[in-house]
Amino acid sequence: MRRLLDWLFRNRQTGEITIAQMPNPALWIVLVGSVVSWVWHPPGRMGLNLDGLVKASLVVWAVDELCRGVNPWRRCLGAALLVYVIATVEWT
Repeated sequence: MRRLLDWLFRNRQTGEITIAQMPNPALWIVLVGSVVSWVWHPPGRMGLNLDGLVKASLVVWAVDELCRGVNPWRRCLGAALLVYVIATVEWT
């Protein structure tokens, strides 16, 4: 079990355990956009645009983690989030 956890969470660049990192610009957009949407509830087209920006930034973050994640945990997190975003897209 210890070897599995070490393999899963060990940063391939630094050798340290990495579970979470400082957000990159795409994730900052997701966080700020989500808070704005939650607090303000923008109406109409502005709300749709904000929702689209948040989801697009989430996709960018997920693909970045999937391709460049520092360990298998980060890559799996990116893959899972990408699947979630695609599965919850409303095609209207």
